[in-house]
Amino acid sequence: MVCFRLSPVPGSGLVLLCLVLGAVSSYALELNVTDSEKATCLYAKWQMNFTIRYETTSKTYKTVTISNFSTATHNGSICGDGHNNPKIAVQFGSGFSWTVNFTKEASTYSIDGISFSYNISDNTTFPDAKDKGILTVHDAVGFRIPLNNIFRCNSLSTLDKNGVVQSYWDVHVQAFVQNGTVSTKEFLCEKDKTITTVVPITPTTAPSPTTTPTPKEKPEVGSYSVNNSNGTCLLATMGLQLNFTHDKVVSVININPNTTDFTGSCQPQTALLRLNCSNIKYLDFVFAVKNENRFYLKEVNVSMYLVNGSVFSIANNNLSYWDAPLGSSYMCNKEQTVSVSGAFQINTFDLRVQPFNVMEGKYSTAQDCSADDDNFLVPIVVGAALAGVLILVLLAYFIGLKRHHAGYEQF
Repeated sequence: MVCFRLSPVPGSGLVLLCLVLGAVSSYALELNVTDSEKATCLYAKWQMNFTIRYETTSKTYKTVTISNFSTATHNGSICGDGHNNPKIAVQFGSGFSWTVNFTKEASTYSIDGISFSYNISDNTTFPDAKDKGILTVHDAVGFRIPLNNIFRCNSLSTLDKNGVVQSYWDVHVQAFVQNGTVSTKEFLCEKDKTITTVVPITPTTAPSPTTTPTPKEKPEVGSYSVNNSNGTCLLATMGLQLNFTHDKVVSVININPNTTDFTGSCQPQTALLRLNCSNIKYLDFVFAVKNENRFYLKEVNVSMYLVNGSVFSIANNNLSYWDAPLGSSYMCNKEQTVSVSGAFQINTFDLRVQPFNVMEGKYSTAQDCSADDDNFLVPIVVGAALAGVLILVLLAYFIGLKRHHAGYEQF
């Protein structure tokens, strides 16, 4: 852990900003704000990234992901007093700033709002951008937390507004810390409380869906990747077909990789691949490490624009697909189905993924899904063989018994 002790903020005491460096170039930010008596008054630890879609001078669109916070500073982070509320303020990169404001009520405090500003005039980050100047996106969160509780949300949460998608995970935050001691009592976000699978409730009298989807041809296979400062950190190759039910209407969509943008991030224990196109706000594949030696698909989040103008959103952070050893890739050429919920499934074709330990931008040795089938068939084959041996033994016994009786009759 590398900690940078920064200069005191007027009226708020000393701030300690730590950047926890993982095996890959990703950063968990940790902020400890103390008052004039050096007692902790505001604490936060979290991971985040930002995906920005902008228009170019040639009237096309580009997407950039901001995930490097190695130069982050804290100027403006304060405990709060009778005139000002607590605030987290972080500056990073070339003209980026991020601010979180807190308010207090009788028995609760609130994450009141989150603001993110970026300098689209920076040609290095936003080449050929049509707009210029500082742009700011503000989200009024209004999330309430009991006093003397630390808010925890390990699951991925997103804010999507004005072409900017803010992604947060592994969040721990407490404002209005009492007696200088961060609480051990956690207040969990909804995603961390329960499985977020949306299960459709079908009344016994309800008819079947009124529309049957037209069978789709096999989707085109696309290649996707995520990069960090060390190079490629995630690889994925797959054809994707989305099946979803909305208002009793079943629809099938094939993902066209030629019109699909992709971004993501790589962390030591998690990795994110995000796809988006004209009618899909985001389709997230979140991978995780388990038992320190294997990876798997843990979470899928999707939000799509429907023809009638409504938005279809589903999330499930308790999946268990595409399991393989770390240092290898997972491959399945046959069609597979990822069941995200009763209302949403993803069919995959010619799948190969490696979300961790990518070397020189190439896939490592693959674990094929057929191995799972082999493991399932072994006991069946063994059982069938034993059954065959038993039948042969019984036949030999009855034939021998019949001959024995025939000998007695001749005598």
